[in-house]
Amino acid sequence: MYFAALLARTEEGWVASDTELDDVETLADLADLAREAAGEDDTVLICIEQEGAWFGVVRVDGEDDPRIYVSDAAAAARNAYGEILLTDEVLGRDPEAPEDLDSLVDLDGTEDGEPDVVADDADDEPSEPGTVPDGPVGDAELLADLGMLEKEVLSLDAGDALSEIAEALGCTDVLEAVR
Repeated sequence: MYFAALLARTEEGWVASDTELDDVETLADLADLAREAAGEDDTVLICIEQEGAWFGVVRVDGEDDPRIYVSDAAAAARNAYGEILLTDEVLGRDPEAPEDLDSLVDLDGTEDGEPDVVADDADDEPSEPGTVPDGPVGDAELLADLGMLEKEVLSLDAGDALSEIAEALGCTDVLEAVR
């Protein structure tokens, strides 16, 4: 079970709407949904909560690229909506491009069939390609200019995170009206 809401900051204040993500397949779809819900330059937050296991916040400001924070990447990776948020950029990976000759031809000195390992920025330990780290990923500063500092975002409990975010933003009543 999940809960998703759009919080748009307009000239009149925060406006919330309950949203279905059934037609959302990519981060671009999610960003388009946010942009449709608000004015041209309004800030929109898409808040997704998965049964107290993890939460994610996507911030869309006009035509800027979305900023994303996910409280527990490993838990989110087990959910279709979480997978949408776990982009290569959020996970700190370089996307494999067809132009990358190392992916086409073995030029890195490894034997054929020997797995490549990548360093995980969180602990600098090698990890298998395609693995998702435990814990938070993304931009924990995405709410700083709205009144919630990075350390506060990182300390949120998945069970009541959206309520605490709404309280910090001053829009608790608006969010609770759509729950």
